[in-house]
Amino acid sequence: MKTMHQWITTVAGGAILIGAVNVLAQDWPQWRGPNRDDKVSGFTAPEQWPSALKEKWKKTVGVGDATPALVGDRLYVFVRQGEDEVTLCMNAEDGKKLWENKYAAQAVTGPAARHPGPRSSPEVADGKVVTLGVGGVLSCLDAATGKELWRKDEFPKLVPQFFTGMSPIIVDGMCIAHLGGKDNGAVMAFDLATGNLKWKWTGDGPAYSSPILMTVEGTKQVVVLTEKNLVGIAVSDGKLLWETPASTQPRFYNSATPIVDGQKVVLTGQGRGTKAIEIEKQGNNFAVKNLWTNEKVGTGFSTPVLKNGFLFGLSDRGFLFCLNASNGEVAWIDNTRREGFGAVLDAGSVVLALPSNSELVVFKPAEQRYEELAKIKVADTPVYAHPVIAGNRVYVKDNETLTLWTF
Repeated sequence: MKTMHQWITTVAGGAILIGAVNVLAQDWPQWRGPNRDDKVSGFTAPEQWPSALKEKWKKTVGVGDATPALVGDRLYVFVRQGEDEVTLCMNAEDGKKLWENKYAAQAVTGPAARHPGPRSSPEVADGKVVTLGVGGVLSCLDAATGKELWRKDEFPKLVPQFFTGMSPIIVDGMCIAHLGGKDNGAVMAFDLATGNLKWKWTGDGPAYSSPILMTVEGTKQVVVLTEKNLVGIAVSDGKLLWETPASTQPRFYNSATPIVDGQKVVLTGQGRGTKAIEIEKQGNNFAVKNLWTNEKVGTGFSTPVLKNGFLFGLSDRGFLFCLNASNGEVAWIDNTRREGFGAVLDAGSVVLALPSNSELVVFKPAEQRYEELAKIKVADTPVYAHPVIAGNRVYVKDNETLTLWTF
C-alpha cells in the first residue's frame, strides 16, 4: 500500500478577510490564494536571481503540512503541538506570536501516522479564521483575538483513509466543507457567524481535493472532487446541479484541486491524466460536455496553474510540464525528475515551483520549451505546504518550522 508520504501536499484552504484587517493585494488568505488559482499579485522578479535567499527569521511552530494564511500584517498558522491542534496568529514581519487557540487532536494512526499534523490551511474571512483538523473537527475563531466562536465534529472518528485532506471554502457568509469518511460523507454549509447548518448534500465520501467556486449563467456553484465524482453544488441551497465520473484506479486518490476557467473545468489526477469539461445550461438544468483528454500527463499531489492558455504543473511522475489548455496537447515536459508533491504558482513574469525536496524552482512561463532561471534551497526538511509569496517575502512552512526568506 502506498504510504501517507504519497499524497500530503494536496491540502490547505481559506477565504478573504473583510472587516478585522484590510485586504491587501499581496494577501494569501486561503488555499491557493485569493481566488484559489495560485496566482501571486504584486511580485516583481529580481533582475538576477540569487543562489540563495536571505533568512529574516525562523520559528519552530509545530508539526504539519498546512499552508499559512497571510492577511495584512498577520500570519495564521495551523499545526500540531504534542497532542493538541493549535492555531497560531503571528506578526508577519518578525514572527512574534500574537495569540493561540488549541484543542485536543485525534490520534493519527496507520500509514498517515508519519504526518500527524494538519494539512488544511487556516481560512480567513469576515474577521474569522476557520480550520479543519486531521480528525474532521471544524473550528471558527475570531481573527483578532483567537476566541473560539464555534467548533463542529459532524462525523466523530470518521475520516478518509489518510485522514482529512481537503480545505473548506468560505463564501457568502458560509463555511462549506466536505466531511466524513469512505463512502459516507456530506458537503455541508455552516453559517460563518453562528455555526448553524445552512444546507447539506449527502453523497460520496470526501477525497483529498479542495473545492473551488464557479458561476455558470448566474448560478454560483461550488465544484467538489469527491472519492468518485466531480460535482457541482449550488451555493444557495446545496442542490446537486451536475456530476461526472472521476473514479480512480486502486491505490490512487483524488487529490488535485479542480481548475476553473469560466464555464470550463480542468480535472487532473494520479494515473488517469488530465481532462477538460464545460458546464452548459440547458433549460433549468446543467450538462457536462467533454472537451479533451490527455491520458498520459496528469498530476498526483499537485495542482497545475493556468496561465496564458497553458497549464504548468508537476506530474505524478515528478516532471514539470506544460499543456495547451485549449486541446490538452503537450507543449513540453522537462527531463529532470523531482518529487511528485509540490506547489506551482503563477508569479507574473515567472512560474515558481516548490517540490517536496525543498528546492524552489524558477522558470519562464514559455510554451516552447522549459527554461529554468534558478533553483534555490529553502528548507532543510521536506516541504509539503505551499510557499506564501508577498512582495520580496517568501514564507516557507516545512515539517516543524516557519521561515521568512527575502530577496
